Amino acid sequence: MAEFWLISAPGEKTCQQTWDKLMVATSRTNNLSTNNKFNIPDLKVGTLDVLVGLSDELAKLDTFVESVVKKVAQYMADVLEDSRDKVQENLLANGVDLVTYITRFQWDMAKYPIKQSLKNISEIISKQGTQIDNDLKARASAYNNLKGNLQNLERKNAGSLLTRSLADIVKKEDFVLDSEYLITMLVVVSKTNYTDWQKTYETLSEMVVPRSTKLLFEDHDSGLFSVTLFRKAIDDFKHKARENKFTVRDFQYNEEEMKADKEEMTRLSTDKKKQFVRLLLFCISFFTRKDPANNKNPCRHTHITFQRTRGPLVRWLKVNFSEAFIAWIHIKALRVFVESVLRYGLPVNFQAMLLQPNKKNMKKLREVLYDLYNYLDSSAAVIDAAMDIPGLNLSQQEYYPYVYYKIDCNLLDFKV
Repeated sequence: MAEFWLISAPGEKTCQQTWDKLMVATSRTNNLSTNNKFNIPDLKVGTLDVLVGLSDELAKLDTFVESVVKKVAQYMADVLEDSRDKVQENLLANGVDLVTYITRFQWDMAKYPIKQSLKNISEIISKQGTQIDNDLKARASAYNNLKGNLQNLERKNAGSLLTRSLADIVKKEDFVLDSEYLITMLVVVSKTNYTDWQKTYETLSEMVVPRSTKLLFEDHDSGLFSVTLFRKAIDDFKHKARENKFTVRDFQYNEEEMKADKEEMTRLSTDKKKQFVRLLLFCISFFTRKDPANNKNPCRHTHITFQRTRGPLVRWLKVNFSEAFIAWIHIKALRVFVESVLRYGLPVNFQAMLLQPNKKNMKKLREVLYDLYNYLDSSAAVIDAAMDIPGLNLSQQEYYPYVYYKIDCNLLDFKV
C-alpha cells in the first residue's frame, strides 16, 4: 500500500497558481510524485487560543484513531488468514479502495457539519473513535474468554496421549467392568518401546492377566494399550511400569463423567454460536486447525458454522474499518486546516495538496519542496524535530517550512 504526503502552502495570487507551481516542480518535469488537490471546505476558524490548543489535541487524536484503524485492519487479516490475498479488497473506505478514497477526498458534510466549530467536529470524531475502540475491547474480552475454554477442550481432545481426553478413544467393551477383583488399566507406550511392552507387561506384576493387552489407539509418537490385572496389584504395577518408561493413565470408564464432558463441550459450542457476532475474527483460524481425521470430536462441526457465518462478521468489520479510516482522514484535513491558519495567518488562503512520492526519489522530492517553500521559514531546515513549539506539534515529527503530514496506508503487520 501507498504512502502519501499531505502538505499545504499559502495561496499565491490564487490557490491555482500554488497548485501549478507544485506540479511544475514535482510532476511535469521530473516525475518525483503523483499529485492531487486535497479539498478542505471553509471551516470555522475560531480564536487563536482555540487553534493553538486544538492543534495539540488533534495530534493526539490523530495517533489514537490511527491505532484504531490498524486494530480493525489486523482483525480483518486474522479472520481471512486462510485467504490473505483477499484482505486488501475488504479494507475499503466508503466503498472504494483506500488510495482512491484519499486521492478523491471529499469532506463528509453529513457526519461532520462544517457549521459546527472545529472543536465540536474534533469531539465528534473523538467519540466515534472511542466507541469503535471500546467495542473492539469488549469483543476481544468475550472472545478471549471463549477462546480459552475452547483451547482447553482442544488440548483435551487433540493433544498427546499423555494428557488428552480418552473418552473419544475407548469403548465400553475395552474394559472389564463391575468386577470385584479385576480392573483394566490404560498405558501409554512409546512406539519405540512396543516390543519391550509386549515382552514385559505380564511380568510387571504377579497378578497381570496373561495375553490381556490390546492396542486401542495410536498417534504419531505413542500407542494406548489396555491391560487387565487384579485390583490389589495396581500400585505395584504402576511403580514397575514407571521404571520401564511406560505411563499408566489414571482413567476409569465412567459413562456419567464421559457424558458430562461431552455436554460441556456441546455447551461451549452453543455459547460460541450465541456470541459469534461479538467474537473477534481469530475464531476462524483457530478452528481451521482442527484435525479433520478426528471425526468423533463433538466440536468438529464448528468449522462449518464459522464458514457460514463469516460473511456477517467480515461485513461488520468492513463497516467499522471504513468508519474509522474516514474519521482518520478527516482528522488529517482538520490538522492541515488548523496548522495552515496558524502558520500562514488570516484570511484563510492556502492550497492543500496530496503527494504520492516516487519511492526512489523521496530525498530529491524533499529537496525540491524545500527549495520551493523555504521562503516561508528559512530556519525550518535546522529546527530540531524534538523541539516543542506550542501549536506546531514538532515533538512528534519533522518540521518543514510548509505544513506536512504523512498518511501511511500500510496498515498490516504482513505483506499481501
